[in-house]
Amino acid sequence: MMSHKQGHHAISGRRILVAGGTTGIGRAVLMSLSRLGGRVMTFGRDPVALHKALQQAGLSEDRGLTCDVSNPADVEQVFKTMDAQMGGIDALITCAAVGAEAIFEMEDSDWRYAVETNLLGPLACARAAVQRMLPQGAGDIILLSSISPDIKAPGESVYAATKAGIDTFALTLRKEVGCGGVRVSVIQPGSVASDMQTCSAEEQRKAVSQAEMLNADEVAQAIVFVLSRPPGCVIPVMRIEPIRQKMH
Repeated sequence: MMSHKQGHHAISGRRILVAGGTTGIGRAVLMSLSRLGGRVMTFGRDPVALHKALQQAGLSEDRGLTCDVSNPADVEQVFKTMDAQMGGIDALITCAAVGAEAIFEMEDSDWRYAVETNLLGPLACARAAVQRMLPQGAGDIILLSSISPDIKAPGESVYAATKAGIDTFALTLRKEVGCGGVRVSVIQPGSVASDMQTCSAEEQRKAVSQAEMLNADEVAQAIVFVLSRPPGCVIPVMRIEPIRQKMH
């Protein structure tokens, strides 16, 4: 098992962007990387949630931006800010996402927004990161996916499609940029207690205690583990589930 010291050595001083670090898994990742000495920046849609996440992570207000990952102009501004404040980027973790329903139960604008947020936004972030990482000959890109493409549960047609896209993109991008020293990984969690869940906080706590749902910190630990591998090693896919993962 990786010790805290090993994780700190691998993360400390690295310039890291956490897309969607204001709630759920993203917030847990933000806090973990900050504790390990990473030079972390994040962004999210809600300024109140952003302020709270930065406080919890012990980060100053200039380490966060109120931005929407579905907006290309916002993504461009995030990376310009990374360039200005940190002089570039060493690692990108994409956690920003929204839930969705069956496509025939959603308004046209809503399902399109889900696709733009869950798929196009992470692709835009990865593109901007790669453009900066290849010239320096190193970097890590970790994209958060889901087990939903495998489960194919009723009511998740839109969400599962976006995460299947993330899986395929990540595994293909890895082959495109690996020779340039950039590592690409995809994390596939099962059910996670988070703001995205429709069940109550109490129901989530019960599910976690019964090993039917993960907590966000467990996924964050997996991401830190992947990010902490030696330079010549990459973990293309990591799937993490609760012991009693509930299927729909």
